[in-house]
Amino acid sequence: EAAIAGAAVGASLLGLKPVAEIMYMDFMPLSMDQLVTHAAKLHYFSGGQLEAGMILRTQYSLGRAHGAQHSGFLPAWFLQAPGLKVAVPSTPYDAKGLLNAALKERGPVLFVEGAMLYKSKGEVPEGYFEVPFGEAEVKRGGKDITVVAISRMVPEALAAAESLASSKGIEVEVVDPRTIQPLDKRTIVDSVKKTGRLVVASDDMKTGGVGAEIGATVYEEAIDYLKAPLVRVCSPDIPVPFAPPLEREYMPNAQKLEQAIEKLFA
Repeated sequence: EAAIAGAAVGASLLGLKPVAEIMYMDFMPLSMDQLVTHAAKLHYFSGGQLEAGMILRTQYSLGRAHGAQHSGFLPAWFLQAPGLKVAVPSTPYDAKGLLNAALKERGPVLFVEGAMLYKSKGEVPEGYFEVPFGEAEVKRGGKDITVVAISRMVPEALAAAESLASSKGIEVEVVDPRTIQPLDKRTIVDSVKKTGRLVVASDDMKTGGVGAEIGATVYEEAIDYLKAPLVRVCSPDIPVPFAPPLEREYMPNAQKLEQAIEKLFA
């Protein structure tokens, strides 16, 4: 992993556009020196004379019984790496568009894929298009509560939203950030100002996760609009279990999200 990332950095400095792969996100610590200490900072080190225009793809296998060494979703680790952009697509359309956009980036991009999404189906234009970094998408409109869902939790959030609309009359707005660095704070804050409630749904651990950063942003910019406390539907702060029944209990899902939303309206 260190060699893969290091070779990509070197190739980018020679004018190539490497697209390298780290097989599992849990292996990313082995490549963090090359990615975070060097690739992300070369622009700043050199006064803009050097750019590590590279893409590092990785995936997390939560939900496939691959064990604690292959299943972790660790996006928050990379939020404190100025110069590095982080994409977390949830649909085939977004995956293609974000990858095209990443190929045009002058700096490094970490492209995080949820393995459980690999069999997803969706409309994808044959021609060239880009999904800009830093532009969230409202996947479903709603007036009662905002759910910011990341990666695998986007389809789970949409399923929960449909169930709540039909059973409780609760209209859920589902926001997909699509990139978490940069994060489209404005779309999230505007949605919360409209609905007055926020749930963040993500596969990473609750403590120090992306949900905490999103929640802090909303508290800083829209606290007067909130009708209820922030709720995070995330993974617990333990290693991912290997046994499938335990892993299913560990994972956030549509049912857990639906229950969390119902409590806010109880």
